[in-house]
Amino acid sequence: MASITLGRYVPYKSFLHKMDPRAKIFALIILMVAIFLPYETYAVSFLVGGIIFVLTIVLLWIAHMSFLNLLKSLSALWIMMVFLLLIYMIAPRTTDFYAFSIGSWKIYWDSFIEAGRIILRLVLMVMISMILTSTTKPLDLTDAFEWYLFPLKLIGFPSHIIAMIITLALRFIPTILDDVQRIMKAQTSRGVDFEKGSLIAKIKAIISLIIPLFVSAFVRSDELANAMECRGYDPNAKRTKYRKLHFRWWDLFETFIVLLVFGGCLYLSISGFNPFNLLGIATI
Repeated sequence: MASITLGRYVPYKSFLHKMDPRAKIFALIILMVAIFLPYETYAVSFLVGGIIFVLTIVLLWIAHMSFLNLLKSLSALWIMMVFLLLIYMIAPRTTDFYAFSIGSWKIYWDSFIEAGRIILRLVLMVMISMILTSTTKPLDLTDAFEWYLFPLKLIGFPSHIIAMIITLALRFIPTILDDVQRIMKAQTSRGVDFEKGSLIAKIKAIISLIIPLFVSAFVRSDELANAMECRGYDPNAKRTKYRKLHFRWWDLFETFIVLLVFGGCLYLSISGFNPFNLLGIATI
């Protein structure tokens, strides 16, 4: 868990780090929508997912993020992949193309394809979120969220408080993961085995991890609240900005590229156009 980089800000001098956080949040939302748009065939879905995957790999390289750490962060998805595959294998299918059979039960190819499409979407979500949190300071995220929620202030919505809650939640993801690693090492030194044993033994081991983790989280929350009060933080007071966000020309360029990608994905989704037909390739 120490290798999980989601929520960790990694300081570096790249154009992604210098970009306006509002543009990065907008790009994240637009790409998320593009990923989950319905497409005519599986082939088009994987084509769109592959293009966005290559784009995110390039962005990860620009941000100087380790691809090995990314793979380690995605290791938890293997459990979800197996779970989704089992679900789709159990679900009834209408197609006649099956891969193999277990007794009288037939396992169809589209079970693997559908599970793979869902996993690809989850991987892309994690990668895009990782780019945002790794290249944006927590305070900048707070300002960006508050800027987007500003229209809600007109109806009395506490936009600043919500933005602060979201930012603190993102900030404490790596801290909680560090606590998990520390508690696991401490419990292992006391003879707790998290990998071997019966189901009941594993449940007891997990309980020995969860309870101290909750206690640590509550203690950290109380310390954070006391520190904010000591520094005179008042969520209802009128706030000023020491650093103001500025939208620059590269933010406009990045927004244009993202909108271009989203426009292509939206066209493929609405029109049902299959680019493989132009090459004479049959797809499913």
